[in-house]
Parts: sequence; C-alpha cells; structure tokens
Amino acid sequence: MPPTPLAGLTVLVVEDEPLLRRHIAATLERLGADVSAADSLAAARRHAAQSGFDFVLLDVHLPDGLGTDLLKEKAFGNHAGVVVMTAEGGIQGAVEAMKLGALDYLPKPFEPEALALALARGRRSRQAARAEEHRQAALSPDLNFFFGDVLRPLQAQLDRILLADRRIETGLPPVLLLGETGTGKTTLARWLHQKGPRAAGPFIEANCSAIPDSLAESELFGHEKGSFTDARSARLGLFEAAAGGTLLLDEINSLPHALQGKLLTAIEERRIRRVGGNHQIPVDVRVIAASNQDLRHEVTRGRFREDLYHRLDLYRVAIPPLRERGEDVLRLAQHLIQRIGQRQRLPPRPISATGRRRLLHYAWPGNVRELAHEIERALVFEDAPELEFTTLIGSSPAPNPPLDGASPGSPPVQGPDWLVASYRFPDAGFSLEDAILRLVHLALAQTQNNVSKAARMLGVSRDYLRYRLAQPKPDPKADAARESTDAIQP
Repeated sequence: MPPTPLAGLTVLVVEDEPLLRRHIAATLERLGADVSAADSLAAARRHAAQSGFDFVLLDVHLPDGLGTDLLKEKAFGNHAGVVVMTAEGGIQGAVEAMKLGALDYLPKPFEPEALALALARGRRSRQAARAEEHRQAALSPDLNFFFGDVLRPLQAQLDRILLADRRIETGLPPVLLLGETGTGKTTLARWLHQKGPRAAGPFIEANCSAIPDSLAESELFGHEKGSFTDARSARLGLFEAAAGGTLLLDEINSLPHALQGKLLTAIEERRIRRVGGNHQIPVDVRVIAASNQDLRHEVTRGRFREDLYHRLDLYRVAIPPLRERGEDVLRLAQHLIQRIGQRQRLPPRPISATGRRRLLHYAWPGNVRELAHEIERALVFEDAPELEFTTLIGSSPAPNPPLDGASPGSPPVQGPDWLVASYRFPDAGFSLEDAILRLVHLALAQTQNNVSKAARMLGVSRDYLRYRLAQPKPDPKADAARESTDAIQP
C-alpha cells in the first residue's frame, strides 16, 4: 500500500472510545492525513466551527446524543465527506446517516485497509462531483475538430503526441496550443482529450482571463476554510477536480505573473498546495495551455515567465488562421452548415457560386467562430435556395481591386481616403493602429489571403502580419465618429 495515499486530507475523527479514537488517528496520520479528534457532539461542533475538513469519521452513538444529529444540523457544511462508523447491529443508524448525506459507512471493528479505502472512495466521489460541474459547462454536441487538407500535417503531429501519451499513460507532459482567437483551440483540446488515454477522466476548462487576479490561486489550487475573507468552507481547486484527466488553461498569457511560478511548480512536481493549507497534495493532471498571443514576445516584454514558457513549449501545436486555409474554408463551411442546420432543425442548403467567392475572399479576422456565426445568420435570415452570404458584402474588399478605379462597366472601388493627398485629418483625431490593420486586410484581399504575398506587398514579415491580424477588429462606428467619410471594413 502506498505510504501516504491520504496526503493533504484533513480528517476529523468523532469517537468517544479513547483507545479506538487514538488508533484511528494514528492510522490516518501514517497514511498522510492531518487528523483532529473529538469525543462528543459538543467537541465535534467546536471543531467544525473552527476549521473545515475534507472528511469526518463519525460514530453514531456518542455520550451526548446521536452522530446523525450533526448531519441534520449540517454542522460540517456541504464540503466535508462524512463516513459513519457503526457497532455491530447499528446498520439502521448507518442507513439513516446515508439518507442524511453520509458518503459511506464502516462496521466496527474494521481493518486499516478498509478505513483507507473508504476515504479514497470518498475522495474520488468529491473530485467527480467537482469535475462534473465543469464537464457540464464544457459539453459540446460536436467534439470533432475539422482538419481538412491544409491541416493534415497538424493532424499527423497530434497523432504522434497521442502515440506518446499511450506509451506514458501517467505524468503526461503539457501541450501548448497557439492560434488566433476563434481558430478552435478549445475544440482541439477536447479532441486531444477524447482521443487520448484519459478520455474516461474529467476535462476541465478554465479561462485565465476571466478569473479575477485575487481569486486565481484559489481557483486553480483550492483553499482551506478561513484562508481568506469569505472562505467559509474548504474548496477543491481545478487541479484536484481534473485529477486523472485534462486541465485546459485557456488564455494562459493572462495568468497573473505572481502565480506563474506556482503553476510551474505544480506542473513539474505534480503536487499542489491549497491556499491556507500546510500539505502538498499529489495530482496527476495533463495540462493543455492555450494562448492567442505569441508567448515568446510576452516573455521578452516581461509579462510571462521564461521558465514556464519553456516548460509548456515541449509539445507546441500552432493552429493557422482561417485565411491561410484556402479551399478548406468551403469544406469547413459545408461541415458547419450540416451541424448548425441540425441544431436549428433546418434543411442543409448549398452555397451559391457568389457565396463561395465571398467566403474565399473574406479575411476572417474572427476565424472559425466568425464563420460559424455567418453561416447561422445566413441559414436563419436568407430565403434563397442557395446561401449567398449577403452580410459579407462590403465587409472584405473584392480580390485585386485597383486603387485608382475599376474596369469599365463595373462600379468604382472606394479606396481608403487617407491615401489621398487632399485628405485632411478630422478634429476628433485619427487611429493609426486601425489604419495599419485596414491596410493589412486590404493587402490580404488583393492577394486572395496569401500571407506571404501580402507581407511582401506591405514590406513586412509574416510574423509581423500575423501579429497585426491578432489585434482587435477596428470598430467602424468608432471610426465614423472620428471621420467624415465611410470606413473600409476589414
């Protein structure tokens, strides 16, 4: 039996018989638990008011009443798991305790192995309950990541990662997913979990940018009762909830710098310590980190720890943006039409020739997420037999438009007026950042979304172009307030 299978657990033993109480406490301490003891209902109430416990071993018959009274009072809160200890013939009391919320019962006398197994079962039950809470939020009707032709090399890379995972099984190294917002990093993380050896375990997703800095450590590692204001009970963190499964840390670049060192320790040592706790708790979690920013750039700016970056960068998977996937945009659109049509209970419709051109010529700053929204909008609002994607008209310039006018017989192409020598800056100001981003999208449109050609046209590197495209989309309404002319939409 492992020497400390209960490491990190806090246990209250409520038993009035002194020898048995000391024997149980000594057994639990040898197994790594932090043990407190009480010999009556009153003493148990005092302990419960002062500290939060992971588990309570509760005798049914005590000098000042029944142990089940504590369950009726909810003296231990909703966090603690209660295991009832019953003497011979006390099965009825155990049944009542189970009805009141006890996790398990142990008939006296019992062996130390039975005690350890009961608490191990309870620990798994608590982890499963927390994991289920997050799993429900992560459920998706379609966990299939669409690879198409362009992403076949990426799929081959993932297959090698899965093969390595099956060889290792435990202690899986982290995976780093890089890609612009909307490219499908979360979906790919779920795909990797479902295809890997931990598919039966929990998949927990945490958006680091949505967690307040003051609560980030507690959210990841949990906390003990009274460890900070409003910590009225102990709580499992995401690492413990994801034990045996996968923890996705999305937008990891947003994690507070002060917490990044603790995350590095958790990944390297596979142990965590709750806020306010004194014990290291072993956790076996596959960490998948995702970022829409270049983490190397964040390291150089001092916003991300270099040692954490190198620890995460073992299995790096870069997802290219939608504008670099060529004809796969149309294949992905057909896939989404089927899926969204089923959810909307609408029959699938083909895409018209005009609609295909619009899908191919648009720069998709929102990537797959934006494409899915455009498809759903078209399915709901367009009445034609074929999808035209009329909402994309004017959103992305037509390919290869001449700046000085169009060919005879076609409508003139509106060029950006800040390229005209007679242009005068408005009194309200001018956004240089938006102007650069508009030029980038115009160059992409004129090169049929060929990033290399667009970069050469603009005289910049591909990395610079990707960096610019990762910036927020310009707001036409804000521009309209600053400029008196129409804005060119990216």
